[in-house]
Amino acid sequence: MDKHTLFEEIEQCRREMLDLYGKYDLTSDTVITTSMKLDQLMNDYEKEL
Repeated sequence: MDKHTLFEEIEQCRREMLDLYGKYDLTSDTVITTSMKLDQLMNDYEKEL
């Protein structure tokens, strides 16, 4: 996956996280799962640098 695509996925996941913060408790499975996905995307992006 190229850096541009990864960046777009990171931004989409980040927006999803912001939306989830308003709907769920920060310790909910939904928020934790999405947070872990965002972490992995950011790690993948770092590896591409």
